[in-house]
Amino acid sequence: MDREMIKPDYIFESSWEVCNKVGGIYTVLSSRAKTLQDEMKDRIIFIGPDFWKENDDDSNKTVGESPYFKEDKSLFAQWQWEAKEQGLHVRVGRWTVPGEPIAVLVDFKPFFEKKNEIYGWLWEHYSVDSLHAYGDYDEASMFSYAAALVVESFYKYAVEGKTFDQSTKVIYHANEWMCGLGALYINNKLPQIGTVFTTHATSIGRSIAGNQKPLYDYLFAYNGDQMAGELNMQSKHSIEKQTAMHVDCFTTVSDITAKECVELLDKPVDVVLPNGFDDSFVPKGAQFTRKRKAARKRLLDVANALLGEQLDDDTLIVSTSGRYEFRNKGIDVFVEAMNRLLRDRDLKKKVVAFIEVPGWVGEPRKDLQERLASKQSFDTPLDVPQITHWLHNMSHDNVLSMMKYYDMHNRKDENVKVIFLPCYLDGKDGIVNMTYYDVVLGNDLCVYPSYYEPWGYTPLEAVAFKVPCITTDLAGFGLWANKEFGHVGEIEDGVKVIHRTDYNYSEVADAIKDAVAEFSAMSQKQVDACRKKADALSKKALWSEFIQYYHEAYDIALRKAEARRAS
Repeated sequence: MDREMIKPDYIFESSWEVCNKVGGIYTVLSSRAKTLQDEMKDRIIFIGPDFWKENDDDSNKTVGESPYFKEDKSLFAQWQWEAKEQGLHVRVGRWTVPGEPIAVLVDFKPFFEKKNEIYGWLWEHYSVDSLHAYGDYDEASMFSYAAALVVESFYKYAVEGKTFDQSTKVIYHANEWMCGLGALYINNKLPQIGTVFTTHATSIGRSIAGNQKPLYDYLFAYNGDQMAGELNMQSKHSIEKQTAMHVDCFTTVSDITAKECVELLDKPVDVVLPNGFDDSFVPKGAQFTRKRKAARKRLLDVANALLGEQLDDDTLIVSTSGRYEFRNKGIDVFVEAMNRLLRDRDLKKKVVAFIEVPGWVGEPRKDLQERLASKQSFDTPLDVPQITHWLHNMSHDNVLSMMKYYDMHNRKDENVKVIFLPCYLDGKDGIVNMTYYDVVLGNDLCVYPSYYEPWGYTPLEAVAFKVPCITTDLAGFGLWANKEFGHVGEIEDGVKVIHRTDYNYSEVADAIKDAVAEFSAMSQKQVDACRKKADALSKKALWSEFIQYYHEAYDIALRKAEARRAS
């Protein structure tokens, strides 16, 4: 018979992306928050960095408040006062995401003056090498240290106030190497707290892939410490490895990253925590239809104004999106596939393919804005009809350079047009002026041919909005989808999973080309069935399905903390 799981009374979870929308971890935490908040009712407390309301070095203007945080000075008012007396600069409030959990933002800048002392302690207790630190290592480490002090201060305050006692079960959950120092501090100073550490991608694995080295065929042969030295990643690798070694429960987000952890960190994970999704903001019924129609109209309006075309609603709208990691996210192979599709005789519809990846954006194009505002039709393209916003690095941008190399100029007689939308879709970009989740609704097909993708939120988001997608089996989501299907996913399943290796780039490009052509020939009935299957798969990846793995991780950590207390 299965043992009964120990559940935490309180969870403190820290991440650089709490109330700070940077990447995929923001989506992980913010979408999971509601499920935990529903279970724990304000006993889940997120801790993030407070770097808002500062002077901007370039413009000397004040940067505004976080749009994702709502301060509430009445929350833990007595503790806030005590924390201030202890030299901690904190603001307490609500993270403005579904569930509105409590969030504590901490100012970590005051700890820079103690940096060497902190790193000395870290070396003495855990042999973490901070000597080779550069870039964001110091900033992340000082935040991590400050977050741990927040937990220590709150814990002691709660014990003194009799909110906590010896039987109170508390978890500290640290995300990514950036929060490793804090996890080790808690491990050392508050052994009664169970510690969980999640690496969303090993720093050295991402670096190997990003440096054009073959990761997968040679994974068994790589030595993580040696590669860290070769790629100048010693400090990040060191804090990540030592945190993995010393926390009570070490976790990652997919089976594929679990293999990385064994080979590169020399530590198997205790639990895999797949990334779920909260579909509470996916529109339903008539609203869904209305929003999809609006998104399609806007995307086609932008394309027609830029290209001087009259593409109609029968046009196949395809997109890829994510961070601008040209190789890792498969942006290169997407461009390659669209170039090959130009000459594909099996293509039955016109295609407009958007690359929605934030680049070094300068400003929205005035000429494009004027055309859109006029609401007229045009029969001549604008200059450079491949991009919606001007970039600071037009001549050195990877997407534009690859399109130029292949002579992809979106000519009138071509059935495939590729448009680079190089900005965050926050609803205020100056051209599309719709949020990403509103835009994704308008797609017919999304393509995410990742080479390095520990999980893969973009394909999960697509299917949650009933948009079929193409991904690879080097993405955690792709592997999970294959497992759910019981076979390799095909386009009619709602998710096509392409087999990808270190060396089959050309075959992947052909597989994408063929899949888009196949989709273009589908009847409306087949497309509807495909969209229905995509939606059904997304329901299996809701947080209500995946939260059980977190409970398993909490149970492991709390049992170890209990054993320490008993001894």
